[in-house]
Amino acid sequence: MANNVFVYCEIEGTQVQEVSQELLTKGRKLANELKVELHAIVAGTGIKGKVEDQILPYGVDKLFVFDAKDLFPYTSAPHTDILVNLFKEEQPQICLMGATVIGRDLGPRVSSSLTSGLTADCTELEIGPFEDKKAGKTYENLLYQIRPAFGGNIVATIVNPDHRPQMATVRSGVMQKALYDGECRKEVVYPEVSKYVSPEAFVVKVLDHHVEAAKHNLKGAPIVVAGGYGVGSKENFDMLFELAKVLHGEVGGSRAAVDAGWLDHDRQIGQTGVTVHPKVYIACGISGQIQHIAGMQDSGIIISVNSDPDAPINKIADYVIVGTVEEVVPKLIKYYKQNSK
Repeated sequence: MANNVFVYCEIEGTQVQEVSQELLTKGRKLANELKVELHAIVAGTGIKGKVEDQILPYGVDKLFVFDAKDLFPYTSAPHTDILVNLFKEEQPQICLMGATVIGRDLGPRVSSSLTSGLTADCTELEIGPFEDKKAGKTYENLLYQIRPAFGGNIVATIVNPDHRPQMATVRSGVMQKALYDGECRKEVVYPEVSKYVSPEAFVVKVLDHHVEAAKHNLKGAPIVVAGGYGVGSKENFDMLFELAKVLHGEVGGSRAAVDAGWLDHDRQIGQTGVTVHPKVYIACGISGQIQHIAGMQDSGIIISVNSDPDAPINKIADYVIVGTVEEVVPKLIKYYKQNSK
């Protein structure tokens, strides 16, 4: 067996989700390094002819499209059957999926059925060797599944030496998607769903399916103004919203600010929130715990506004303004308004 890299592609209707395209980009790089193929799986209803162009351009050699009644909206049993039975045939060495509501449900079901391992919420994926000193064995080309551990104070690298597939989930926005310009086969197959899924798997029916659209575009914003516990109050966050407005940016925050009730949870940036890659990141009163840094370290320019010159975030900031949010932010607003006329 060729032991290829597989990505499970999540869909909403006939729309492939961005996290899946991000993972296809990463999967392609891993496949190239391992000198194997990148394969993708998508399952839904009425998707034939509508999803291929959203998946193949990311470097997919072979796409399995499972199209049948009741495969959308997602339910656990049929999707688990599809992956478990397909993986028994295909023997992949790696399977990636989004750390979404669906991926968090499907990943553990598939890995436990196949008795393989699964690392959730990876922030990096790499290929490397591993020496098991106890057993006196050395493994080549394992998937390094990298994620913050123990409350985020250290970064753990997890390997899965003997069991396959090596499975990992990754949050949306952690990897960056890019169309692939290299050679790939772009083969598409349409397996017969009944060969993979038992009729009993369709017992659960979804009566109503409703998806709430995001209220803001924090993930795609070119400028993010983020506040931490050092902002001091909900009222002081109004200044950050004003600054974001004049800069045409979005407001985000650290977990401490969200926990204090100053900001909605969907604006939380970091390991337990969203990952952002803006051109400019203005961190106001954020100390810079590793969990927060995991969600914004790939920003173009990082500006830290902090009254503590030794705050950990200052180590990764390109510019540090030492001062309180109350002193600094109104000046930023004032000067920006003056100079943007």
